[in-house]
Amino acid sequence: MSSELAVAFLVSREGIEQAELTEPWRAVEQAGATPRLVSPEPGKVQAYHHLEPADAFAVDETAGDADPARYRALVLPGGVANGDLLRWQEPAREFVRGFLATGGPVAVICHGGWILIDVDAVTGRTITSWPSMATDYRNAGANWTDQELAVCTNGLFPLISSRKPDDLPAFCAQLVDSLKH
Repeated sequence: MSSELAVAFLVSREGIEQAELTEPWRAVEQAGATPRLVSPEPGKVQAYHHLEPADAFAVDETAGDADPARYRALVLPGGVANGDLLRWQEPAREFVRGFLATGGPVAVICHGGWILIDVDAVTGRTITSWPSMATDYRNAGANWTDQELAVCTNGLFPLISSRKPDDLPAFCAQLVDSLKH
């Protein structure tokens, strides 16, 4: 697959669940697309294996400088701290709003979707996540479901979601499939 546009992986400076970043990243690369790490701050971001520090990754572009229109898809990896930090950073919120306006697919896993709640992008949408977020999604008007993969196409953009690292095979396969359309 050739990719005219890159795939944005939007993360905060720390707390990213490493597998939820690296496995979709690898799937995007293997599909012939170009993953790029976008974050509100330049430099490096710190990933974790649950609560233990893991690897650091270099940011390719800051959210404030990134043009959402040049990306084919948006991936929002999980990690509790990552999701919580990202949601209140205005450059990240603006990047997400800009990307949603393109109509491109959004793939979110675990706690990565808090920012979608904060930019009012889940009302009327079906989504799954780590179970502790069910109330947040329902309060935001989403139809939360507890399943390995939820794909919602009844909205302005395709929404792909999964709950946790165990769901990554289905999540990655659906993400790659979304890049073909």
